[in-house]
Amino acid sequence: MIYTCTLNPAVDYVVRVEDFQAGGLNRSESADLYAGGKGINVSRLLKRLGSDTCAIGFAGGFIGDFIKSELDREGVFHRFTSVHGVTRINVKLKSGTETEINGPAPSISEEEANRLVQLTGELTEHDWFHIGGSVPSSLPADYVGTLMDTARKKGARVVVDTSGAALKALLPYNPFFIKPNHHELSELFNTDVNTKEEAAFIAKKLVDGGIENVIVSMGGDGAVFVNNESIYFAVSPKGTVKNTVGAGDSMVAAFMAKIDAGLAPHEAFHWAVAAGSATAFSDDLCTKEEVEDVYSHVKIVNVE
Repeated sequence: MIYTCTLNPAVDYVVRVEDFQAGGLNRSESADLYAGGKGINVSRLLKRLGSDTCAIGFAGGFIGDFIKSELDREGVFHRFTSVHGVTRINVKLKSGTETEINGPAPSISEEEANRLVQLTGELTEHDWFHIGGSVPSSLPADYVGTLMDTARKKGARVVVDTSGAALKALLPYNPFFIKPNHHELSELFNTDVNTKEEAAFIAKKLVDGGIENVIVSMGGDGAVFVNNESIYFAVSPKGTVKNTVGAGDSMVAAFMAKIDAGLAPHEAFHWAVAAGSATAFSDDLCTKEEVEDVYSHVKIVNVE
């Protein structure tokens, strides 16, 4: 089972207004609600790819109930830890430009936090533990590390899907897999990463430091995969980019799904690039059929 942990999920409320006037009464042309969060996106795609997955994390109030109902609608199993507060709403106002207003996270009590640690302690050596996204400020600074340690002690493979200072703080836990983009890799090492060769050089440092698998996504320039055994470059297929939101989550989901299915890491990398591209070419997260269609158009090259 691939468990995805979202500590700070949200419902994205996307509102479209033709000519927004600050300080006045505006009427929206349309509005949509989406269950949001890295782990939630990853679980949704894992389900579409046919993998066993379970979404965990914190959820509270009617917003938390909405997220659960959306996952139920897609057939995604979940075991969220209930909290007394209300899960946040993020407003995205589209009117020529896009304005975002992210709501505050609910306060997580010590008892609620401990219940999620206990749930993580139920994992086995056959499971995965994926954690990504932001962390509520009410949680201890080492809380994510505690979850990772708990999962690793049970033999689960741990995947970290975050960036910046949060990723840097979690590198000593030696996750099985990380997937920064080249901008995040630049920030991590305070340098410029502009080419696949530069990305591979930095990723090799991460592998030498104890991380088993690193994928660096580089947008339209493709991606780089590095582990102890090899280095691969991928060339992205041609297509019309409609949606970059969720492309990285799709890569992470496909890599885990294919490793879990028994494929070699470089083969899983091939599928990961296909999934990320397929989502970029779609209005929403890609389907299994779309990934299979794009797969044959992805080229990977063993460079070491």
